[in-house]
Amino acid sequence: MSYSFLRQHLSEYGSFSDEASEVVQAHFTERQYRRREIMIRQGERVTTCYFIVSGLVKLVYTDDSGKDHIVSFAREGWWESDFAAFFGHTGASMSLITLEPTKALTLSNTSYRTLCHEVPGFGQFALEKAHRGFIGAQQRILSLLTTSAKERYQRLIQNDPQLLQRVSKTQLAAYLGVSRETLSRLQL
Repeated sequence: MSYSFLRQHLSEYGSFSDEASEVVQAHFTERQYRRREIMIRQGERVTTCYFIVSGLVKLVYTDDSGKDHIVSFAREGWWESDFAAFFGHTGASMSLITLEPTKALTLSNTSYRTLCHEVPGFGQFALEKAHRGFIGAQQRILSLLTTSAKERYQRLIQNDPQLLQRVSKTQLAAYLGVSRETLSRLQL
């Protein structure tokens, strides 16, 4: 099931032969994670990125005072990692934590580079995913800088109503950049 989901995901961005798909699949490892399991720990070296097959994870930055700032949520069909650390071969500035039991296909940095060089179309696929990620990140930053908490909440309800059913109010507040109390007022 996991690898067929990956194959389907790849086919949405280009045509991969059966042989190429098998080569790609051979570079991934399937992993199961329990709820609240740390996939990437802030400060530790990052050598893996994750394709989420099932479940939900959060990418979170914990500041010096211990406050969590949720950078993103990733669910089925999404890729996640601390990409600056993954590509820069450095320690993570953020943690990746499961919010639900999660099944992921892991891809090492070495395998990622191998696939980009050796499998026709994989590099283009990775570039397309990166472009979409950059665009999403820029839109999120602009939203945090230029819209009110109420507007961000309404936009989330409009664009991603299922997320509201899968995350706690505390985590939702951390993602929106508001206090739990402010979120409660917005939900009235």
